[in-house]
Amino acid sequence: MRMPTFLEGVLVALVASVAGIVLHAATTFLGGTRGPWLLVALLGLGYVLYLLRRSPVRAGRVAAFAAWGAVAGLLGLAAPSLAVYVVLHVAALWLLRSLFFHARPLAALADLALSGIALAAGLWAFAHTCSLLLGLWCFFLVQALFVAIPQGGMTRRVAAPPPADDRFETAHRAAEAAVRRLATSR
Repeated sequence: MRMPTFLEGVLVALVASVAGIVLHAATTFLGGTRGPWLLVALLGLGYVLYLLRRSPVRAGRVAAFAAWGAVAGLLGLAAPSLAVYVVLHVAALWLLRSLFFHARPLAALADLALSGIALAAGLWAFAHTCSLLLGLWCFFLVQALFVAIPQGGMTRRVAAPPPADDRFETAHRAAEAAVRRLATSR
């Protein structure tokens, strides 16, 4: 599966912003004073599902989703302030994106910085316009830039082929190639 593009991230930002406005009305009505916490959790859920769907890594998706759900649930039960709740959700999204999209620690650190900048941009837009739509738009628009983070040498090393008379190594290579083809096909 190919990596997401920036244009796709812009579309996700647009959908998340509009969905955030609709969800805000619903969560305020249904959740009362806990509406903003529910809004953050639902937007986080949508973004996690998008990331896991677009991830080139197949292994660990269910475990990552379950871990994110457990963290979101525990955060909801702990009932921290809204600011702490938002920061911890952004950190959980960063961790998930780092695990599924970045192979190098430096790329993950760059993504952490990007997540901080996205949070600051979203808060700045919300504070200056009092518009949830613009706050969410700025946050998710900056998050869309994660696809531009260089991965830094993700080239694969090719091992020297075993001697031609080693039948076990030949069968082992053929089995690994078959598993790779199965993992990359739908």
